[in-house]
Amino acid sequence: MTVEIRYVGPGDEGLFDRVAPEVFDHPVERRHLAHYLATPGHHLMVAIADGEIVGQVAAIVHRHPDGRPTELYIDEVAVTPGRQRQGIARRLLDAVLALGKEMGCEESWVGTEPDNEPAKGLYLRRGARPENFLMYVSKL
Repeated sequence: MTVEIRYVGPGDEGLFDRVAPEVFDHPVERRHLAHYLATPGHHLMVAIADGEIVGQVAAIVHRHPDGRPTELYIDEVAVTPGRQRQGIARRLLDAVLALGKEMGCEESWVGTEPDNEPAKGLYLRRGARPENFLMYVSKL
């Protein structure tokens, strides 16, 4: 079965009518999707098999006002459980990193849970090295 990796933008919302389980944390809402796709600096790639989205990677270009390198922040990489371990996440990650490089990003970064061994392996195989940091979340 062929899996297409596709960059999506405004006008591609119809692709999201068929999304496999657990590709996103919550159901995709059309108005939020349209806003995301129209926001400069936000990038979304999907993996499509038989007309269904089976994986996705979301990323944001982060530019600094003080001259630090432009970064590609990889917000999420996900593949439906039934399609994991088939190289889809690797292909999505490779595609979004190539896009980041084309856009002038010099670095990328991504976070994952400490016990997410498949994700840690994926990032290590790409040459990424872990850094220790704490994340704080506040309600606004």
